[in-house]
Amino acid sequence: MSNSYTTLWTNDLCRELERSGYAAQRLTMLFGGPHQSLPSFRRAGVQSGDLIYPVRVLRTRLHLLGSMEVSRIIPYEDAGSVLHDEDYAKLLDWRPLKAGCVTEVVTGPPGSPLSFGTTVPPDLLERLTYTSRRGERTLKYIEEGRLTRSVSLQGIYRLAPASASELRRLVLDAEGPTMTHPEG
Repeated sequence: MSNSYTTLWTNDLCRELERSGYAAQRLTMLFGGPHQSLPSFRRAGVQSGDLIYPVRVLRTRLHLLGSMEVSRIIPYEDAGSVLHDEDYAKLLDWRPLKAGCVTEVVTGPPGSPLSFGTTVPPDLLERLTYTSRRGERTLKYIEEGRLTRSVSLQGIYRLAPASASELRRLVLDAEGPTMTHPEG
């Protein structure tokens, strides 16, 4: 059974992506590394078939930016020799995501279109649940449906199944009724 994870993107990165015309482009590539600013997908337990939901916190609201299914995670140093020409071109296309010390490349089929306008509703924000070997947890620093600090989102965290389903519905709603969606 596949899992779903969130990864927090900075507002600086999101502004750069918006300015550079990445809105509505389908996610095909993500990057991971050894630092908190660019965490490791592999270390978080992400595997082939899992879904990744990039998120951002802006003005006390959690924004869902899209989703991407993981095909594979490869060492960044091997990307040139492992990726086919078409995939290597995608690596170059998504270079704004490649901030800091990159050690891994996450590839996948085209995911959802990147969107900067999907806000997680306050009621969902309050019940958004993550799971780990130690159990389940909700987000900290929520007051009256607003996220006052983003520290509990910094990293790559596995969503509880019910929360993953709700985020998936938000992504599908943002895409609109005319899009076709893979089962998941």
